[in-house]
Amino acid sequence: MDSKKLNQWIWRWHVIGGIIAMPFILLLATTGGIYLFKNKVELPARAKVSKIETLEQEKLSFDKQFEIAATHMKGKAPNSMELPTTDEATAFVWGKFSHKKMVFVNPYTGEVKGKFTPKGTWMYKVRKLHGELLTGKFGTKIVELVASWMVVLIITGIYIFFPMSKGDWKSIFRIRTKLSRRILWRDIHAVGGFWFSLLLLLTLAGGLPWTDVFGENFKTVQKITNTGFPKEWFGVGAFSKPQPNKISIDQMVATASQANLLGKTTIDFPKHPKAPFSISNSTFDFDQMQKIHFDQYSGKQLMSLGWSDIGILMQARLWLMAFHQGQLGSWNFALMLLVAIALSVISIAGLISFQGRSWGVPESPKNFKVGIGLVILIGLLGIVFPLFGVSLLFIGLLELIKRKSSYF
Repeated sequence: MDSKKLNQWIWRWHVIGGIIAMPFILLLATTGGIYLFKNKVELPARAKVSKIETLEQEKLSFDKQFEIAATHMKGKAPNSMELPTTDEATAFVWGKFSHKKMVFVNPYTGEVKGKFTPKGTWMYKVRKLHGELLTGKFGTKIVELVASWMVVLIITGIYIFFPMSKGDWKSIFRIRTKLSRRILWRDIHAVGGFWFSLLLLLTLAGGLPWTDVFGENFKTVQKITNTGFPKEWFGVGAFSKPQPNKISIDQMVATASQANLLGKTTIDFPKHPKAPFSISNSTFDFDQMQKIHFDQYSGKQLMSLGWSDIGILMQARLWLMAFHQGQLGSWNFALMLLVAIALSVISIAGLISFQGRSWGVPESPKNFKVGIGLVILIGLLGIVFPLFGVSLLFIGLLELIKRKSSYF
């Protein structure tokens, strides 16, 4: 295959794909950078309804607090509670993730301090804009399509920019400032894209599991290969043996406190007479993750699971998703903020460089035929990223219509 013509062909589609995806990429970079500050918004909002003054009096039992919380939610029992610190009201929880609702009960007075839900802050709108363009399922698929094309843009960009001639390795370190304005911005786009390519791919890998099509396919692969959460993690096989009396929530809290788990500890309440109490912790020190099930009648430990029990694909998914959100520590937060800024600069630099060509799209090379190897690679990308594959079929159909129209 003629490498020069191949380079020109790939460059053409890199430019076309980049122009179409550019507005969305800038939006995702901006909203992603803002969303890194989620805790700066959500934690103070939660603290307003969770902080209490410690009093020199006996606390209400957790069972009594449970009843108060359920009454406040019109008799609907919470599905879990968080182990409180000394200056926190007890948080009773309904639902999960962004749909989570929390009611805070003062353990000294029984007063319901207030409610909190992630939906109650403006940061939730940023998340929805970042993940689904505020348009629900349709927006999610657009974001997935753009993310898929970003993977292709990174791969094609590396190929186009990679030194083609011997002794040209300096180009991956050099930004030429004394030539034309277009060359300056072209180098910022190319050199910056080259050095941030791996970080951008890791960031995309952390975001793609949230998507509809790729995400569902990924879950299916996990299920088939048994590399997700083990079913025991969700209490399957951990049966309580029904007896006349159940242990109290206070007894379960004492057991959870003695476990001394790292991070925020949550107690899941039994969902039916044979279900267990479950204790788990929320931490990004993944080696310390635990899920422990207890008989709701005797308090006997039924199962204890940890990080090593989780399948390798789920381990990778959890780590990449945390990395994507900058949750692995201050280094990760700073790095992801840098990636968001760099992605914006690289994208804008590419647009300015393209404008310097008077908005001209590179011509397709004459007498060029795509080789079998490239066809296989494109096919594999289309399978891994189905929406990218669908978009290619659509583009191919348009090209066919264009050729037929020219022929007639």
